[in-house]
Amino acid sequence: MQRGPDHPELDANDMLPDYACRFVDVHCHCLPGLDDGPTSMVEAVALCETLAADNVGLVVATPHQLGRFESSTPAGEVRRTVERLNRALAERGVNLRVLPGGEVRLDERIAELLARDEILTLADMKRHVLVELPDEIFIDAGPLFRELRSQGVEVVIAHPERNLPLLRQPQILRRWLDRGASLQVTAGSLTGCFGRDVKQVAWELVARGWTVCVASDAHDRADGQSGLGMASEMIATRLGTEVARLLCAENPVRIVKGERPLSLLSRNRQEVG
Repeated sequence: MQRGPDHPELDANDMLPDYACRFVDVHCHCLPGLDDGPTSMVEAVALCETLAADNVGLVVATPHQLGRFESSTPAGEVRRTVERLNRALAERGVNLRVLPGGEVRLDERIAELLARDEILTLADMKRHVLVELPDEIFIDAGPLFRELRSQGVEVVIAHPERNLPLLRQPQILRRWLDRGASLQVTAGSLTGCFGRDVKQVAWELVARGWTVCVASDAHDRADGQSGLGMASEMIATRLGTEVARLLCAENPVRIVKGERPLSLLSRNRQEVG
């Protein structure tokens, strides 16, 4: 298993002994002063307290990288801020651990910038990169995804249910998935925070086996109040507790460990539309 530069080989039992009973959040803007998340350490700790109260035990901090935040979230600064936040959480007795990562805006330079250690993979494990696609236009990122996979990096696409240009090209999305890309759906999309249409698409992506994990994408304390706990309960009610555990704990732990996550219902994938 590949390891990140700032921590030894990770073991799920060392990181989160009860991970099967708690949630692992692989997309969260919890670092202070770096992007459009908390503006101060006080706000960052408050957000983490809300997540911990929602039964989250492990969080990957994913500040926006590239795009309009390119100059403010270099890899080294993200790692240092994660260390500061973890110290603050320990001092306040918050039972939650934070690991470094990033939500990387789609850019043809991603492979190069990862190789130069200027942007981050999830949990800094050099195995999965969380990619945010443009909101208003469709770009076929297949060639970039193939390049990354040839270098041993798997793509996790952030909140595809909120990307209408992508959903208008379901055959392209299917092709990306068949070639190893994965989808991360936002908890708030499942609970209805982004409207009825987004909620419907999010549930389709989960039910059809296109989704490997659900994450909060929380930016402040209010975001965390309708996060993984509520989404997990809804998934368990509709699709069963095993599915809820897979999407909210087991697959996220595999991502954190640098393992390939398992897709749900992969044999029954259908086109969205």
